[in-house]
Amino acid sequence: MNGKLYGVGVGPGDPELLTLKGARILREADVVAVPDKGSGEKTALNIVRAHVEGKPLLSCPTPMVRDKVRLDGCYTEIADRICALLDEGKTVAFITLGDPTVYSTYLYVHKKVTARGYETELIPGVPSFCAVAARLGTSLCEGGERLLVVPGSYEGVDDCLEFKANYVFMKSGKSLPALRDKLAERGLLEKAELVSNCGMEGERVCRDLRELDNGEGYFSVVLVKAGVED
Repeated sequence: MNGKLYGVGVGPGDPELLTLKGARILREADVVAVPDKGSGEKTALNIVRAHVEGKPLLSCPTPMVRDKVRLDGCYTEIADRICALLDEGKTVAFITLGDPTVYSTYLYVHKKVTARGYETELIPGVPSFCAVAARLGTSLCEGGERLLVVPGSYEGVDDCLEFKANYVFMKSGKSLPALRDKLAERGLLEKAELVSNCGMEGERVCRDLRELDNGEGYFSVVLVKAGVED
């Protein structure tokens, strides 16, 4: 009998934000698949380390490039390795930051494994932007307000700002200076706040983006409360 693949969202950084179900799946899994961006850091693994002590780990290289052909090759290779474990009847838990359904690299692997007929399941986690709003002590949206979630490096940021909404810009990082300029052009800069490395070591809260001279790290989320309500 084949094993089962779980995509486990481990939350934004604080180990206490791992869900009870996520923790149980990790404890019960035969193998834990760990994303590897090539930087040497294992952020998702550090969050769940207490729950996977002594378990076999499967390293899953997912380089930070935009070459779709190269990335697809990486996802296929990872899917091959996971399917080999499933064929042995092993349960595999693939850990991913935040929630596996929100800009998650894991989803590309999940789709490939599912398409091959294996049993899979997504385990939701706390999204980073929810943790950021909580850290800032504010809401994401109220009443009839809309919420628009956008990757900060997305080329269509200008188009997104045409919509009347509160905005979440995820993974802003190096794109922060350009994003800040665009917000200033639309009179939204004073309504923008940032948290980088939320719940992790080196967390930084910035209430005024003008205080930041350069880009921030990869795990940077900007929340813009435009306060538009229909």
